[in-house]
Amino acid sequence: MNPPQKVIIIGAGPAGILAALRLHEHNHISPTIYEIRSEPSTLGGAVGIPSNGLRLLHRLGLWDALQGRGAETSTLSLHGIKGQIIGQMDMTSWSRQKTGFGYLRIRRTDLMDVLYEAARRADIPIHFGKRLTHIVENDQTITAAFSDGSSDHADLLLGCDGIHSTVRSIYVDAGMAPEYSGISNAYSLVPTSDLPIAAGSLSGLNATLTTDGLLAVSPCTPGGELIYWFFSRELAMPASGDTRDGWEERGKEQVENIKSTVLDLIKESEGSWGNTMKEMIKHTETLRFFPVYRLPTGGKWWRGRCLIIGDAAHAMPPHASQGVSMALEDIFVLSNLLVACPHSLDEVFRLYEQKRRPRVNEMHRVAERNGGVRKKIGPWQLWLKELATSGILSVYSYFGLGRLGLGQKPLAYDVEEDMC
Repeated sequence: MNPPQKVIIIGAGPAGILAALRLHEHNHISPTIYEIRSEPSTLGGAVGIPSNGLRLLHRLGLWDALQGRGAETSTLSLHGIKGQIIGQMDMTSWSRQKTGFGYLRIRRTDLMDVLYEAARRADIPIHFGKRLTHIVENDQTITAAFSDGSSDHADLLLGCDGIHSTVRSIYVDAGMAPEYSGISNAYSLVPTSDLPIAAGSLSGLNATLTTDGLLAVSPCTPGGELIYWFFSRELAMPASGDTRDGWEERGKEQVENIKSTVLDLIKESEGSWGNTMKEMIKHTETLRFFPVYRLPTGGKWWRGRCLIIGDAAHAMPPHASQGVSMALEDIFVLSNLLVACPHSLDEVFRLYEQKRRPRVNEMHRVAERNGGVRKKIGPWQLWLKELATSGILSVYSYFGLGRLGLGQKPLAYDVEEDMC
């Protein structure tokens, strides 16, 4: 086949812009991005990007800009419900040695600012307010048509439009629908200026297990001026079913009650940690709620000249912090295969799927496993879990298991090596 000259990208989130940057730089393909929103979104809390994703961002030349906006949060400090330290571990001690990178927590708005600026410098056009209505292709091109009557055609179309992907639902795999995971999150960003001094010196990820879910806190700016906290818990689907109205009503209910709920759960927490958490929650002015959805594994990822990547293809719960990183891996594998396999897009997409399926399924399992600490448990179960976790972390630290790569090998995965 002739190498693709132009790509249409649906979705101007991280996956879409990162795909455009990589294909433009490495493959010399001309990208055009179309986004359904009328302007860049300001929604979102803070995202975590582990070693495997940071290495790829560095290869795209974005690491320095992102490092200047986010916080290094590689350590995990687990606090008991009474406020005591249960244990600590470096989540990336081994993967950092292998990759040169740890774990970055960054506000989504800061991440997007860096990506939009990189797209602007590369002269990549982004068109907002574009609602995709249908896709048509022939032997030579693929065409995307929009609700305003406009259309565009290219050699390749990428669906980077997230878990509720229009590209997937109208063209690639209409039968694949997101499903509720049973877990919901509430989150907020809080300035540390009004909090106890200890809040400004928080480092890494700090977490407390409760009988009703997981409370976690971390800085998300370089100087610790802003902290991100979330409460992740098991929550039944609304009585009205899996509908937008049902979730909007449940979301309002959760936002109204979540502060008092969490304060009640940690009421016995004392010391610096307990006081900081209580003040943080009291000073929280804006809370956002979202039910965690996922895509079942095994869906179709491509059709003809169209490929879906990132959450559009394999959205998983955020409990492994792999959303951005999985999209990056998708992008690099596709980019490399377009160079290595010049025969046909069918061949490229088949090899792409062979490379990505096992890796994506592995990270799905990790995310699902990590979701277990969000489920409701009784007080005695919590006590036993704290005791067991303290012992595990002590053994992990004493024997230096982190330096052996225990639990960190997926974070050192390199798509470039896997292509060899």
